[in-house]
Amino acid sequence: MFYFSKSKYCLAWQCPKLLWLSKYKPELKPEDPSLQAKFDEGNVIGDMAMGLFGDFTEVTAFKEDGRLDLNKMQQLTKECIENGIENICEASFNYDGLYCAVDILHKEKDGYAIYEVKSSTGAAHIYTVDISYQKYVLEHCGVKVTGTYLICIDSDYVRGKELDIHKFFKIIDLSAEVNDEIQNVPSLLKKAEQVYALKEEPNCDLGMHCRDPYECAYWGYCAKHLPTPSVFDLYRIGFKKAIQFYSEGKTSYRDVIFDSRMTNPKQLRQILHHINKQDDEVNKDGIRDFLDTLSYPIYFLDFETIQPLIPQFEGTKSYAQIPFQYSLHYIEYEGGPLLHKEFLAESGTDPRRAIAERLCEDIPMNVCVTAYNKAFECTRLKELAEYFPDLAEHLLNIESNIKDLLTPFQSGYYYNKAMGGSFSIKSVLPALFPDDPALNYHNLEQIHNGGEAMSIFPKIKDMTPEDAATTRHNLLKYCELDTYAMVKVWEKLQEAIR
Repeated sequence: MFYFSKSKYCLAWQCPKLLWLSKYKPELKPEDPSLQAKFDEGNVIGDMAMGLFGDFTEVTAFKEDGRLDLNKMQQLTKECIENGIENICEASFNYDGLYCAVDILHKEKDGYAIYEVKSSTGAAHIYTVDISYQKYVLEHCGVKVTGTYLICIDSDYVRGKELDIHKFFKIIDLSAEVNDEIQNVPSLLKKAEQVYALKEEPNCDLGMHCRDPYECAYWGYCAKHLPTPSVFDLYRIGFKKAIQFYSEGKTSYRDVIFDSRMTNPKQLRQILHHINKQDDEVNKDGIRDFLDTLSYPIYFLDFETIQPLIPQFEGTKSYAQIPFQYSLHYIEYEGGPLLHKEFLAESGTDPRRAIAERLCEDIPMNVCVTAYNKAFECTRLKELAEYFPDLAEHLLNIESNIKDLLTPFQSGYYYNKAMGGSFSIKSVLPALFPDDPALNYHNLEQIHNGGEAMSIFPKIKDMTPEDAATTRHNLLKYCELDTYAMVKVWEKLQEAIR
C-alpha cells in the first residue's frame, strides 16, 4: 500500500526529486540547528490557536516509545465526531494509506470546517496545496467539508498588557483557492506514487522550485556540479536571473562576463577580480573622505536582538526586533587605549528600558558612533526612543551621529576577491584578516552568529545557574568580537591610506 502524509504531499508538489531524496537519502540533508527551534515555535502557535473557538478536544496520542500513535488518534477522532464534539484538534484521518491530521476541525451546521494553523503573517499558495490534500482525504473518509480556512498571525496586532489571541490571529478563507487546487490532488498523488517506486534518483534539474516555496535543503547536493564560484554567488543576483543563466548553460563567471545583461558594476568587479586574480583594490581618496567623517572620541556599537514570534512585551508586534545586548568599544582620543563596555539583559524580562538607560549612560551625546550596516542599529534606537519619550532626545542624538563602516566596502573603496561580492562583516573580516584566530568566529564557544545568540538568550532563564553563567559569558564574548572586529576594520582602513 502507498502510505503518504500532507508534508510529503507538499514535498512532491515542490519537486519530485525532493520527495525521493527525503525518503531514500535523508542523510544528504545538512543539519539545520534552527529547524528544531522553528518546529517548537510552530507547536506553540498551534497550541495557542486551539482555544480560538472555545472548548476543544485534542486527540494527540503517543506510543510507549514516544512516537505518535496514529491509529489511536484516528479512533479518538471518530469517537469525537460521533459524540458531536465541536472542536477537534489534530483530528486524524486515513484514506487508503493517505494520512492527515487537521489542526482544528470545527463543527458547523452541515459538516466540518478545516482550519490550518501557520506561524506566518499571510497566505501562500503552498498552504492552499496543504489544505487541499486535507480536504481530499477527509471527503474520501466521508466527512462533509463546509469550509477551508487559514489561521495565521496578524502582523498589525500590538500587544497590550495581556495577549489577546483573537486579535493576535487572523483567519483567511481559502475555500475558493482550495476548490481550484483540489482538482490537482489525484494526479499529483499518482506521480508521487510513481516517484516512490523508482529505484534510481529521478532526474530533476535546478529551477525556481529549488527556492519556491521553500529553500530546498538538498541544494548543496543537487548543485554540486556547479563551478566554484558560480553565477549563483554573484553579489545580490536574483535567483530567477541566476536560474536563467543556468538554463542557458552559463554557470561560471567567464560564461557571463561579456553578457549584455551583466550591468551591475559590483558584480562585474567581483567577476574581474576572480578571473584576473587581482589583489586588493584600494581607492585611497574614497577611504580618506569616509574616514574624515569620523572623529574622536569614537565609539563602535553592535546590538543583539530577539525576534519573538509571539509578542512578549506590551507595545510590541509579532517578530519585533527587541535588543537585549550590546557591545561598545571606544577610543577617547587619538592614540588612546581601546576601552570596552557592554550590556546583557536578564533573560525572561523586558530588556528595553534597561538597555535604553544604559545606552544613555555609556554613550555621551554628540559623539561619533560607528556601526556596521547602521540601518539596523539606527532603527533599534528610534524604536527605543518611541517606547521611552523621556530618553528620546539622548537616544535620537546617538542615532543621528552614527556613521556606517559598511560604506567604504559597499562603495567599492576597498575590495578583496575573498569577500566574494559580499560586504557583510562576516565576509569582510576574514578577507582582511585571513590568518588571525582572534577574529575567527569559529573559535568562539557555543555562540558563533547572531541567530544562535537570538535563539539561546530566551532559554537562559530555564538553565541551571552554572549553565546560565556559562551561556551569558559566551554571549558577551560573541558580541564583544563583533565590535572588536569593527575596530580592526577601521584600523585596516587607516592603514590603507598611509
